[in-house]
Amino acid sequence: MTAAFAVKGLRKHYPDFALQDVDLTLPQGQVMGLVGVNGAGKTTLLRLLTGLAAPDAGSIEVLGCRLPDEQVAAKRQLGFASEDMRLYRGQSLDWHIDLVRRIYPEWDDAYARELIARFDLKPAQALGGYSHGQRVKALLLLCLSRRPRLLLLDEPTTGLDPVARAEVLETLCDVLRDEGRSVLFSSHNTHDVERLADSIGFLHQGRLVAHADKERFLDNWRRVLCLGAAPGGLDGWPELVHVRAAGSQVELKVRAWRDDLPQRLSAAGLTVQRVDPMPLEDIFVTAVRAGGAA
Repeated sequence: MTAAFAVKGLRKHYPDFALQDVDLTLPQGQVMGLVGVNGAGKTTLLRLLTGLAAPDAGSIEVLGCRLPDEQVAAKRQLGFASEDMRLYRGQSLDWHIDLVRRIYPEWDDAYARELIARFDLKPAQALGGYSHGQRVKALLLLCLSRRPRLLLLDEPTTGLDPVARAEVLETLCDVLRDEGRSVLFSSHNTHDVERLADSIGFLHQGRLVAHADKERFLDNWRRVLCLGAAPGGLDGWPELVHVRAAGSQVELKVRAWRDDLPQRLSAAGLTVQRVDPMPLEDIFVTAVRAGGAA
């Protein structure tokens, strides 16, 4: 399958941070959610993929173009939106649309007008009079209306109220119905990742500590409640990330579920009461507290 992007051995060093040895591929037509705490390296990776930063080591290929040598060709097919991007507050949305339309011949004017109506934006109004949520939607409109083959979104729903967030997510869902388009988005909101992503990448302290199909990733994790006294040595079981005893009850969080685990726990003196799947948010918090063990 053709890759929307592929990076291998990617490194980028800053005085107080380093992205280290990242190998990652996004198949064409798929959606990847990138999860990690602030400072994990999500924005650095996105900036490397856009050509806004140059790697210290490793290779980057975006839409069949090698970066940085062919980044001009890649950028014509690439859309990027970040929470720290700024539009001209003294100019209207119509002014911004005209500017972007002149640069990108793939601009879809009919789709832009559809998004203006969906987002309830006033195209003649100066963006300085827009709310934060309206400015985010304007930025996404300018990005989406180019119909890019690869869409890179850095925290696209940060700071949005529930109504604006729902509108943005619905629009992204519509974009994702086109199987020829690929999306990589970072988010602190794990509910967005669970809703939109086909696969999940987990960055921690500059390293990619997990990457898998979303369903397989979620299926590997379980929360297990047991009765009994926690035997010594449970902390050494490699599949257990979290062990907490409260009276006669023991809570375990498992990162690599195996069907024989209840039998092994029984042999260790614990009676398994229930086994539950874990939502991505719980997995994320547990893994971070365990030092990124995902």
